[in-house]
Amino acid sequence: MKTMFMAVGSYFLIVNLWGFILMFIDKRRAERSHWRISEFSLFIPAILGGALGCLLGMRLFHHKTKHLKFVIGMPFLLIVYVAAIVFLLFFSPYNFSFM
Repeated sequence: MKTMFMAVGSYFLIVNLWGFILMFIDKRRAERSHWRISEFSLFIPAILGGALGCLLGMRLFHHKTKHLKFVIGMPFLLIVYVAAIVFLLFFSPYNFSFM
């Protein structure tokens, strides 16, 4: 069971880092008027569980903070993932053990 939690934790760490880095790269490209990353591509890591990394990247780099779909969409996805994790840990019929 511990190995599963390590794998899931590693997955979420990687996908959040991916979202954070994508926000950084797109912000730098926007400042330099280069080819940009599509908004759909910026949402992919968030949909896959990296909403926290994307949201932190948005806030830290002041990127996409005026776009309503990002201002509402990223926190919404984060809330959905947190609710799913809370449900799985505390209300699931399966017994999850941390040790």
